[in-house]
Amino acid sequence: MYFPPMRGLRAARPLAYASVLAACLTLAAPHWAFAQSTPLSLAEAMTRAGRADPTQTATQRRLEAADAGIRQAGVRPSPSVGIEAENFLGSSPYNGLNATEFTLTYQQTLERKSKREARVGAAAAEKELVRAEGRARTWAAMNAAQSLWIEAVAAEAEIGVARERLKLAEQSQAEISRRVSAARDPLFAGSLADAHVASARIARDQAEATARQLKRQLAALWGGGADFVLDAAALENTGAATLEPTLTATPDIDVLRARQRASTAQIRVENTRRVQDPTLSAGIRHFRADGSVAFLVGGSIPLNRFNDNRGNIDRSRAEAEAASADIEAAERFRERDIAAATLRMNALAQEVRRIDAEVIPLAEKAVAQVREGFARGGFTYRDVIGAQDTLMAAKARRVEVLKQFQIEQTKRDRLSGKWVALLPDAEAAR
Repeated sequence: MYFPPMRGLRAARPLAYASVLAACLTLAAPHWAFAQSTPLSLAEAMTRAGRADPTQTATQRRLEAADAGIRQAGVRPSPSVGIEAENFLGSSPYNGLNATEFTLTYQQTLERKSKREARVGAAAAEKELVRAEGRARTWAAMNAAQSLWIEAVAAEAEIGVARERLKLAEQSQAEISRRVSAARDPLFAGSLADAHVASARIARDQAEATARQLKRQLAALWGGGADFVLDAAALENTGAATLEPTLTATPDIDVLRARQRASTAQIRVENTRRVQDPTLSAGIRHFRADGSVAFLVGGSIPLNRFNDNRGNIDRSRAEAEAASADIEAAERFRERDIAAATLRMNALAQEVRRIDAEVIPLAEKAVAQVREGFARGGFTYRDVIGAQDTLMAAKARRVEVLKQFQIEQTKRDRLSGKWVALLPDAEAAR
């Protein structure tokens, strides 16, 4: 099929579009590459998880319900209208409707202002409790992101150890293959070397698969893809062991304090209910017998003879005291757990330092000595494997200790409220 060539503006227009597109891609490429290569920090991971927390929708609806409760708490009692008919369908002069009396009344309970104020205060305290509980749920999601981030970073470090193990195994495999080919070692030595390489390769593949899975789990907290990178070097930072954490009110403790305020506000509500409100009424009465009318007024007030609301007052006071005791206990437990976590962090940091100073250098020296002796025929392949396994076990232990250190730091961060400032404002999103 023949297509005639484009001429003039029709031919120039596609070329112009292509040039503009190429220029845009050229400008965007460095920024795209930067976004892909920049490691995902812990703060960013927690921020993403907090903003994407699905429980925030429920919290927003509960806050709206709490606002409605505040409005309702300030509503005054509604008046009532009544009608009565008397002196009809009786006997003698009341056997018909001629002597009937009709009374129309209007009644209004005069509620004291202190009662409404107490109810509004209690409803506002309930709203604060709803907000605190919502923040605690989001806080839990952010803590989950922090734990997964630590697991994923540790998995990246484990990949490095697995790759180093595979590299050493392949180096030994190449050396033993040459020796077997030269008939300096038996054939089974080559088979052992092949098996050792295969095992190291499986370990590397498993480490990479674990890292990918953890990244997917982490990204699932904000509904994103696992197309980010993590810096395994973040596992190396053990400087927090020597730092004194700054204590901040955590969402968990805020919930206890909000519950205490709600209980205290309820005490005031129950106290105001001890005082009864009077009810005033006014009306008009019609006498059917002669067609005359008359006005009437009245009033009533309940007597606190049997019910003075003492039980509800005592219950609210006990709940407020229990909430206060919960706060005190939580603060004590927090200080105790922070101190324990700090001690464990110091012990783990010390172990890492000793592994770096005392174990790994000697293990590396042993590997070099054994490989040198193996090349001269002084050692067997099993000696080489044993030395390499000792070195890799030390490095694997180092990664595990660093991981445990970061886990302990995660616990301490959660207890001290280090990342509370990253919490999103659920009410601001309404």
